[in-house]
Amino acid sequence: MRSIVPVAVLLLASCNRPDFDPSKAHSPYPYDLHTTETLPVEVFRDGTTISIVNATARSWDAPTIWINQSFSAPLARLAAGQTVQMSLSSFRDNIGETFPAGGFLSTRRSMPVRLVEVQPAPGEPLVGFVAIR
Repeated sequence: MRSIVPVAVLLLASCNRPDFDPSKAHSPYPYDLHTTETLPVEVFRDGTTISIVNATARSWDAPTIWINQSFSAPLARLAAGQTVQMSLSSFRDNIGETFPAGGFLSTRRSMPVRLVEVQPAPGEPLVGFVAIR
């Protein structure tokens, strides 16, 4: 019994790691580029991933996807009619914190995906997507 307690403590301590890395920080949310324009691009959350369904005739090369006006991730391409899956762990904020996606071994409470936007290129206005619960 005495040997089980130190092992349990070590296992619990190993799960407690920082959830941010300043070297992986992304740019802060560009509030001055926020718009109310929304396109019929639907975003579905499935656990720790999101699926982006582009039902438009519009394509984006190398856009940045923003979640909840804090977390961003680059995307290689979002073509017209394409469905893309992205891991929520790839989204980071301006201090390098990862999106709190939850999951089986997560130590943080899961955050809902409420606002999803695309920024076609740096300096360009953001366009909203439709986040489906």
